[in-house]
Amino acid sequence: MVNDQASKLRDLMSNQTQENRRQAKAIAIFSGKGGVGKSNFAVNFGLCLANRRKKVLLIDLDIGMGNIDILLGTSPDYSMVEMLENKMSMFDIIESRSEYFSFIAAGTSLTRIFELNSTERTHFIQQLQEVISFFDYILLDLGAGMTKNHLAFLEAADESIVITTPEPTAITDSYAAMKHLLIESDNQSIHLSLLINRATKNTEGWQVYQRLGEVTKNFLNYQLRFAGSLPEDPAVTESVKRQVPFIESFPKSPIAKQLDKLVTQYEQLESKEPKQSRTFMEKIKMILSR
Repeated sequence: MVNDQASKLRDLMSNQTQENRRQAKAIAIFSGKGGVGKSNFAVNFGLCLANRRKKVLLIDLDIGMGNIDILLGTSPDYSMVEMLENKMSMFDIIESRSEYFSFIAAGTSLTRIFELNSTERTHFIQQLQEVISFFDYILLDLGAGMTKNHLAFLEAADESIVITTPEPTAITDSYAAMKHLLIESDNQSIHLSLLINRATKNTEGWQVYQRLGEVTKNFLNYQLRFAGSLPEDPAVTESVKRQVPFIESFPKSPIAKQLDKLVTQYEQLESKEPKQSRTFMEKIKMILSR
């Protein structure tokens, strides 16, 4: 049965003309290891964009370990797996938390996405094509590490943000993930940015970026961008316990203020960037058809 929010989304879509439909920007968010705050960043980053009246769809692609719904304190009825297995509309599995922020839960057996038969592949592409023009941003929350599935999404995304912390193991793993991506894709058009989470002082994030940036430039011939850093803040742990994102539960906390500042800077830089020659949909269609 089609739920009420799916009907509302369809109604809104039907009111869009071909001229005023959005071309959503796809941003992949990943890390080299678990426990660095990747999903927490994805949720709060998306909500910050939504606070600026940007339509955001966050898709949880953390295979078997998805926790977006937990961080948001919700229990979705359907996931992407049900959409594929039951030939559902993607509208039916979207959970709308507000007018501007929606998400899709991961489910299980999601590795089948790139092993679809021709019928399933056509259904997946058609559903994504219908939904994507309703949003300004599609955020892809990928699992830790680097799998074949991750590579495909990262290759198709308009931009990718790798999350790490100042911990030596996290730094090493983030470099390994970026190296694998750049070598396997052989695609210098990939836009990679580094965000340092849990920095204990203002300069620590920049120092980590300088070290990693120098290594990627010297050994991978790639100029890594700096997305900024977020401070270590007890508000994060407390917000997870409450199952309410820190941008909402602790809007005046140091990390909430810093994230809001980073999103402002991100929007300013984004407005100056040239448009890419191929859209996310064009690239994902190519990848899924391989």
